[in-house]
Amino acid sequence: MAPMASPSYGMHVRIVAQPGRGDDLAGILRQAAAALEANRDCRLYIVSRSLDDADSVWVTEAWTDRGSHAASLQDERARSVIAQARPIIAAFADRAEFQPEFGKGL
Repeated sequence: MAPMASPSYGMHVRIVAQPGRGDDLAGILRQAAAALEANRDCRLYIVSRSLDDADSVWVTEAWTDRGSHAASLQDERARSVIAQARPIIAAFADRAEFQPEFGKGL
């Protein structure tokens, strides 16, 4: 596996939905993943569900660089997804930024 070019950028974030809205949040984030399919700078975007908290949704992202991630948030489709999700988000509970090195999926 070839390493990612430096300086790559990634993050894990746990987003907690309002009580009983975890499925809704995951569905909205599925739209975000679909919107990123054509973005060559997004190397990985995974939405995962917590096994012990139905209202927690984890997102793992890997980007070619921090600027590409920031630019993606200005995209009209991304802004629409953010606007849909905002009312049902209770908290951004956990967040870790990292530099992806290599691995399957990158």
